[in-house]
Parts: sequence; structure tokens; C-alpha cells
Amino acid sequence: MHLPLAFESTLFVQLLVNGITLGSLYALIALGYSMVYGILKLLNFAHGDVYMVGAFVGYGVLSAFGGSLSPDLALTPLIVLMFLAAMLASGALGVVIERFAYRPLREAPRIAPLISALGVSFFLQNSMLLLFGSEFRTYNSFLLGSPHPELFEPGPLIDPVFVVAGVNVQLIQVIVLVVTVSLMAALTLLVARTRIGKAMRATAYDREAAAMMGVDVDRVIASTFFIGSVLAGAAGVMFGLLFSQVFHFMGFLAGLKGFTAAVVGGIGSLPGAMLGGLLVGLAEAFAAGYVGGRWADLIVFAILIFVLLVRPSGLLGARAIHKV
Repeated sequence: MHLPLAFESTLFVQLLVNGITLGSLYALIALGYSMVYGILKLLNFAHGDVYMVGAFVGYGVLSAFGGSLSPDLALTPLIVLMFLAAMLASGALGVVIERFAYRPLREAPRIAPLISALGVSFFLQNSMLLLFGSEFRTYNSFLLGSPHPELFEPGPLIDPVFVVAGVNVQLIQVIVLVVTVSLMAALTLLVARTRIGKAMRATAYDREAAAMMGVDVDRVIASTFFIGSVLAGAAGVMFGLLFSQVFHFMGFLAGLKGFTAAVVGGIGSLPGAMLGGLLVGLAEAFAAGYVGGRWADLIVFAILIFVLLVRPSGLLGARAIHKV
């Protein structure tokens, strides 16, 4: 049975929009992995749980101001406040993790900080489970800002901003894309143009030489964790607004896919993290739409294995230089 061409075209565009939106979240998570790995050669497996904490902080701010059904603030300042609180809280958490879980193990064998990262991940997951329980918390973004939530009238976040090939692109999808592009552009300028960005590049290239030239390596590494965690916190709020539900275990799979995006694009490469995030998001969306949702994760991780076999350094990653 062949589907009508118009339907196939609409489905393709819908999956494309969904994939770009989802890929934007993965790209923000992947940037945190790439930044930390570029400087410390450390896989921060707790990063996905920082993203989860950011989503819960956004939910906490929403609840503190009346919840989605009767918020005490207008929609725009409420969402801005949710982003700011989640980004700052996640950034502070990232710095605390670096200071107490990774810095004491900086000169230890490489397996030690990796085990510490897994321990921090389990600690954060179970802390949120104890504090908030296992039930899903909902942003209720469908009704957020609705003039008549009691009648289940949709809020403005669901409103179509424009139409592409018969597919409505919702306001929340536009917000996710705009925020992601803005954060990526700001990060690119920070790394390329600012003093701390130059210090990050110097530390990533040769930590010992950078320290001898007067770079405060501890401050640079803490700043890297802060910036990467800020991006993860923003992604957590965007996930809550986009998919509405958050829970204590959400960071595990999102962290794995963010890590997959970083490896596919080239871990340690910021453009690679962005490209990898979009590729993973598109692969997941098209697999779910054309093959079935049960196959989506399998196909995403199959892409990871394929890239590692064909190009271990990733699509945009530089090949490792072996010192003699």
C-alpha cells in the first residue's frame, strides 16, 4: 500500500522539524561533553543528570509562580526566569561536581575519574528520586499561558508560527531553535574572542605549558564545567517545555544520546558537537516515523558504532597526535 505523495511530503517535513528540534537539545548536551573532554580528556557521564536537574529547577520555578494553570507572571518573563534559574543552578552544580568529584582525581589513573563520574550520576538520580519521588512532573506546556485553561484551550506555546508544506511549526519549536542557535553562537564567540576562551584553548592543547605561562588552569577547568552545565540546564528547560514531562531518570538516555552526538561529530570539537546533535536528532525522528519508535534508539546507537568503525575521530574531529 502506497501512501499519497502529499501525505509522504507532509510526514517528511514534520519529521524534519521534529528532528531538528530534538537535535538542538542533543547538541547542547553534546557541547558539554566536548568541552570537558577537550580540556581534561574526561567523559563526564554525570552531565546528563545535570541536564535533568536543570529540568527540575525549571519546573520548580514554574510551580513557585503558580504553576502552568494559573501562573502569577506573564508568559515571557516566567519562561525567561525558568531559563535563568535552571542555567545558573546547573552551572553551579557543574562547578561543585568538578571541585569535589574530579579535581582530587586529576592526576589519578584515567579509570578513577570515570568511575567517579558514574558515581555522581547515580547520586544525582537517586537524590532527585528521594526528594521528588518517581512520578512524572509535568510542565503542562500545552496549557501554559492559556486564557481559559479550565476549558483546555491551548496556550500560545502551541500556536503555529508559520506553515511549511502543510506542517505547523509551533512557537515552542521556534523558541528551542532560536535559543539553541543563540547559545551556540555565544559559546563560539566566547571561545574564539575572549580571554577565558583563549585560556580554554591553551589548556586543551597543553595543560602543563598553559600553567607555566601563567594560566590559572583550575579556574579555566571550573569555567568549562560551568559553561557546559549552563547549556545542559537550558536544554533541560527546553525539554520540559517541548515534551512537558520530566522525571528523575530522564538524564540517563539523554546523556547517552548527547555523548553519541559528541562522538559522531568528533568529541572535543564544538562544531562537531553541533553537527552530531542534529544528526542524532534527525536519525531518531526519521527512524521513529518510518521504521517505528521501538527501533529509534537502536538505529541511533548503530550509527555510533558505524562512525567509530569507519572514522574513530568523528566526522569533524581531528586525529590524535601521538607524541614521541
